Amino acid sequence: MTARRRLDFDAINRGALAELPTLVRRWLPDGYVEGGKEWAARNPRRADKRPGSFKVNLKTGRWADFATGDKGGDVISLAAYVAGISQGEAARYLADMLGISDG
Repeated sequence: MTARRRLDFDAINRGALAELPTLVRRWLPDGYVEGGKEWAARNPRRADKRPGSFKVNLKTGRWADFATGDKGGDVISLAAYVAGISQGEAARYLADMLGISDG
């Protein structure tokens, strides 16, 4: 059994926030920048017909689906939501992708 590494959620979120414009283009490719600070897209977790009600603040990482009430406060929670995985799994995924070492 392998030991689980400690995750520094704050460091991972800071690193991911710096890359958020690139990440949302990868995770929510049909979206667009709205008002210079938000990424508006279709929610990939439901049969959303057009972009707009699912938004990610590109400065803070906060996100919400205004049609369903689903929301989160950071990039890790966004990654978890979009991928349908736990926050711990999302943090590990982001840390590996961004080259952020263990805390």
